[in-house]
Amino acid sequence: METQQLIANYWWVIAIILSLILYKFILRVFFGMVIVPENRLGLVTKKFVLFGANRALPDGRIIATKGEAGFQAKTLAPGLYWGMWPWQYGVNMQPFTVVPEGKIGLILSNDGAEIPTGAILGRRVDSDNFQDAEKFLDNHGQKGRQTSYITAGTYRINSFAFTITIADMVIIHENMVGIVTSLDGQPIETGQIAGKYIDGHNNFQDFDSFLENAGNRGLQPSIILAGSYNINPWAIQIEEVPMTDVPIGYVGVVISYIGQDGKDLTGDSFKHGNIVAKGQRGVWMEPYGPGKYPFNKYIMKVELVPTTNLVLNWANTRSESHQLDKNLSTITVRSQDGFPFNLDVSQIIHIPANEAPKVIARFGSMNNLVSQVLEPTIGNYFRNSAQDSDVIAFLSTRKERQQAAKENMKEVLDEYNVNAVDTLIGDIVPPESLMKTLTDRKIAQEEEKTYSTQRMAQEKRLGMEKETAIADMQKEIVKAQQSVEIAQCTADAAVKKAEGDANSLRLQVDAEATATKMRANAEAEATKARAGAQAEATKLNASADAEKISKTGLAEAEKIMAIGKSTAEAYELQVKAMGGDNFTRYKITEEIGRRQIKVMPDILIGSGTNGTDGGINGLLGMKLMEMMDMKNGGSAEMK
Repeated sequence: METQQLIANYWWVIAIILSLILYKFILRVFFGMVIVPENRLGLVTKKFVLFGANRALPDGRIIATKGEAGFQAKTLAPGLYWGMWPWQYGVNMQPFTVVPEGKIGLILSNDGAEIPTGAILGRRVDSDNFQDAEKFLDNHGQKGRQTSYITAGTYRINSFAFTITIADMVIIHENMVGIVTSLDGQPIETGQIAGKYIDGHNNFQDFDSFLENAGNRGLQPSIILAGSYNINPWAIQIEEVPMTDVPIGYVGVVISYIGQDGKDLTGDSFKHGNIVAKGQRGVWMEPYGPGKYPFNKYIMKVELVPTTNLVLNWANTRSESHQLDKNLSTITVRSQDGFPFNLDVSQIIHIPANEAPKVIARFGSMNNLVSQVLEPTIGNYFRNSAQDSDVIAFLSTRKERQQAAKENMKEVLDEYNVNAVDTLIGDIVPPESLMKTLTDRKIAQEEEKTYSTQRMAQEKRLGMEKETAIADMQKEIVKAQQSVEIAQCTADAAVKKAEGDANSLRLQVDAEATATKMRANAEAEATKARAGAQAEATKLNASADAEKISKTGLAEAEKIMAIGKSTAEAYELQVKAMGGDNFTRYKITEEIGRRQIKVMPDILIGSGTNGTDGGINGLLGMKLMEMMDMKNGGSAEMK
């Protein structure tokens, strides 16, 4: 009773408290109030329509734009709304759509017009970045994936109408290039492998402009360079590949697979392919120099052609870094005499930069140039050359054959727009059996030269020993020669002395005769008185004495002169007869005998080890004995 009384007295207080607690519910039920927070978006669902023409959605539609029952295109922005009766409207609060930095929002429309046959993306319509679904549908926006996208930011997008997918921006790194493939657009023209060049799409970020300008689906000739791009991956696929690098010492010859057939720029003289202007299909006339280029590798090919001297080796164990000669091997040839042998060859070529497009137009690549021209030409030339001579002749005429090969290759390669710089013959490997024969022959020849040299050395050694022996005897020979000269001078002095003595004696005799005559005359004058007979006798005696003295002096002087002259002539005759050396030895021996110097046993005549010296010693001994006999005989006769 007390509780009932208390409620009856304070019911209005209880009503106020309940109203404060349940005011939102009360306002929502009785007044249809809806409050949308500032960070939310109200998605409205209309449960039914009591009367009117638009009670149901048209066939195929899921979003109501004219008040039909169902998901409503119009959303409730943050704020206070009335009349949204809960039995007729459902309001779902959802957060705003946020696209982070570095991302894009891809749009999938859940409602709209049908996409035309052949297209895969819905075209762009004005819809305030898809925040106005009602406007999107009224402008005939198409159902499905959209070409348009939303960039980084916050959006009020009706998730009943659109599904948002967050995707990464496209990033092309440095020294890379993006190759583009379009997933929508017009079919590629017949005979082409890529679409046309389209302008105005801002590196494919505005795909609708690309489609409006009749862009083709499939591979695109345009590429995108390093950077970040807002590109719809549902519309465009990007393949990131390295830029084309043309190294120093090379040129890049472009072979384009797209474009219109151009006019051949080489004229009638070149008949091995069309070389066209840049942008046309075929081999481009202008090559690219060293550098990095953003080429699309699927629509054009860049053939690198070396413009420096290029060395190609026909050798099993050697290959250059360019690897163009990796399939070349040592050439096996057969000589005229039937011996097979191997030889290594190096060919140096040079391709001028302006001739590089012709080489590529003719052969397609540098590898084809090597395999189709250089490999068979070099091999056949040396096989033919080897058949003209035997192995030995080939080895001995290597220099001449190398020069002939150089001239031949220059003539051949000029026809292919390639300069032949030099042809070099490397290692020549004859058969082992033939090499052994040559080696044995060479060893025999060298041994013969060695023996000849040794014989000459022995002969020179013998000559040197002879000269040494003669040089050792030179002192004695000089002494003997000096003795001969001294003896000759002594003889000359003796002759001169004899002549002087004779002259002196003659003068003395003349003086004495004159004095005697004068004395006689004086005595005659003094003794004039003496008898004439005595004077005459004295005069006759004086004259006789004077004549006797004169004749005696002259005879004595002539004798001395004759002795000296005969001695000198005897010496001269002995020198001529015996020779200077023998006469010298003779005089030495004579001096030894005269002075009685004993230098040897009484009798010893023999030959030494040296045949020449022994003969000389024997002759000297025999001569000495003869001269001693002659001397002894002469002395006996004198005695």
